[in-house]
Amino acid sequence: MNNKEFISKLAQRSKMSVAEASATVEGLIEELTDRLKENDQINISGFGVFEVKMRRERISVNPKTGQRMLIPPKIVPSFRPSAKMKDKFKETEE
Repeated sequence: MNNKEFISKLAQRSKMSVAEASATVEGLIEELTDRLKENDQINISGFGVFEVKMRRERISVNPKTGQRMLIPPKIVPSFRPSAKMKDKFKETEE
């Protein structure tokens, strides 16, 4: 499902116009991004937790040349689904 299809489904489900749904999705993404940039943790009950994690520096080897190189630490966004969300996926497997 792409962004356009998602916004269309959201508009149908919430009985709002496509423009309103699009503005809502864009606003949500902007706010999530802003909060994550400030290292805030966003907990959406029944859905999951968005957070920022720090990856440690590590040594990697180029398989072609065998050269070892140090990869610096970096900050990456992360999502951890809630137990409720995991349970919904378990139901669809059965």
